[in-house]
Formats: sequence, structure tokens, C-alpha cells
Amino acid sequence: MLLSFLIFFAVISVLILSHELGHFLVAKYAGVKVEEFGFGFPPRLFSKKIGETVYSFNLFPIGGFVKIFGEDGLDENMASGVEDNDKTRNFSAKSFLSRATMLGAGVFFNIILAWILLSVSLGLGSLKQVGDNEETGATKPFVIVAGVQEESPAKQAGIELGDVLEELKSEMAIIAPDKISQVQNFANQNRGKEVIVSYKRGEELFVKNVLLRDVEAKDGALGVVMARAAVVKKPWYLAPLVAAKDTIFFIGAVAAGIFYFFVNIFQAGAFEQVAGPVGIFQIVSNAPRFGVAYLLELSALLSINLAIINFLPFPALDGGRLLFLLIEKIRMKPISAKVVNVINATGFAVLILLMIIITYKDVLRIIG
Repeated sequence: MLLSFLIFFAVISVLILSHELGHFLVAKYAGVKVEEFGFGFPPRLFSKKIGETVYSFNLFPIGGFVKIFGEDGLDENMASGVEDNDKTRNFSAKSFLSRATMLGAGVFFNIILAWILLSVSLGLGSLKQVGDNEETGATKPFVIVAGVQEESPAKQAGIELGDVLEELKSEMAIIAPDKISQVQNFANQNRGKEVIVSYKRGEELFVKNVLLRDVEAKDGALGVVMARAAVVKKPWYLAPLVAAKDTIFFIGAVAAGIFYFFVNIFQAGAFEQVAGPVGIFQIVSNAPRFGVAYLLELSALLSINLAIINFLPFPALDGGRLLFLLIEKIRMKPISAKVVNVINATGFAVLILLMIIITYKDVLRIIG
């Protein structure tokens, strides 16, 4: 459990720091004063000031922020001190393009991070799902457990998500499956009979006697959802190109998933399709058993999720700030800082409420 927590914390930390680093570096490059670089949300636990920037570590490590001087409005910030009266250091005094670049830099850095992680993953050898009749051109494919039905023979045998089916043995046959259809055929031919199932969890091998169902069931006689997988490895000079294609694919898939979530948000079961901190912890904690490459690929996917969510035109998110900036450009005058702060505070409260609901659903899934 401690190792799982450390891995989860490390993954989330890298994603958040990458996002905030984008805002930080672009603001510094533009000559804007960065007042604080914070990991997590307040209350503050400890901090250190280096130069003109305070670097803080806060109590809730599920986010982060960069406090840029003048981001909440020019007029309100110009009286904060003699040093800050230099308009060239003020976010609000910069051009539309410069401010948009600073606001969008976090999203861009998360996309770049995802591409780097996918490149390294492919170079090491990435676990990919493949079809039963698909030529992998890689290591020998294997059948992996993608889900276990409650009160099924597989559940009673202790089979878990992520286990690899090594061997199935009956009185009439022995198979070392590398296709889903082989397992299905074996199970159907031995309905109601006791068979021996050998499966691997990491490096540990389990051998169990399993009494298969003798009736039709959604998840078959064994009671598992299966996937065929193979380790796909690319040479170093091809990995970045393939990773770029995978990054674009993941961006489209994540954007579509988020879109359909909000379209169906008021329908029953909508929150069952998303994961909050608890759900993500559970997913990440299972990742090491599939190897470092898989953990990197999962981290890349989470980084893309963070980028897409932050790009949504919703108050308190980067996309919401970009929307305010666009409105300001159209109106040819700034929006009142008080109005922006109220809207952002309301948006933040809504996001916290959504997070609480999603976390509650995560807990129910785990204990139920």
C-alpha cells in the first residue's frame, strides 16, 4: 500500500508540476512577475522565497497553481508597491497573444509530457491490446484478465484484474492460451467440470482448481472479461513518431469521453464512467504489475486528461481564463476583476462539488 501511494503521489506530482511549470516558464520568458509557484491547494504547509517568487507546498496535493502578478486585473494590482508599478512586469499589461500563450502553456506542457512518456514507453516496450487475429510483430501475445464477475468461478479462485492466464488444463486437453477464443472454447467444452487454471500475477504463479459454470452466462463459464495483449517495442528513432500519433489519438478519445460525460451528466450512471482521486489511485496502484512502460503510458493518458480538462471553457480553469480574455478582446476593454473573481470562485466551488461526488462514487465502487 505504501509503494502504491508513493507511485500515485509521484505520478500526480509530475503531472501537476509539468502543467504549472508551463505557466511559470512562459510568464518568466515574457518578463511577467511570478509571485508564487504552489504545489497543491492551500492551506500552506511550508514555503521558501527564492528571488521574487515564493515556492509553496500546500495541504491538498491534488492540484497546483502559479500566481502571476496582475492576472486578476491591472488596476487592482498597480498600487501594490513601488517595485510592482512597472507595467512591463504586469500580466494585464501584456498583449492579447502574450497573455493567451501564458494561460495555455500549462495545457501545452502536459501534451508535450504525454508525448515524451509515450516515446519512452514505446522504446522500453509498451503493453498494447491486440485483436485475436492481429499479427503483433512483437513478443508472443498473451491473454490478460480485464475484469472479474462477482460470485464467478474466477472470483472464487482468486483471479484478479491484470492476471495473465498461463495454462488451462482438463482431463482431455491442456492449452497455453495466446488468444481469447482459445479460452472461450476451452471453457465451453468443459462446462460444469473442474479444471486447473494457472495464472500469473507479476512474477508469482498461482495454480487453482476451478469448477466452471454449467449454464450460459454473460462472462462465460469462467466469469472473466479478457483482453489479448502483446508488448510492442519500437526503435528509438521511430518511437517519437509513433508516440506523436498515439498522443493525437488519445487527445481525440479523451475529448470525446469528456464531451459525452457532460452531455449525459444528468443521466443515471454518468458519474460511474469517470474517476476521481480515489479511483485514479486504484488504477495507478495496479499499474506496476504490468511494468514500467505501462505505468508511463498510463501517466501519459492522465497527463492528456489533465490538459483537456484544463482547456475546458469553465471558470477557474485555464480554458475559462482564455474565454474571459477572448471576451475582453471582443469588448475592447477588460472585465471587472471583481466580476472575474466571483465567477472563478463559483466555478471552483462547482469543481470541488463534482470532485466530491466523483470521489464518493469511487468509494462506493471499491467497497461495494
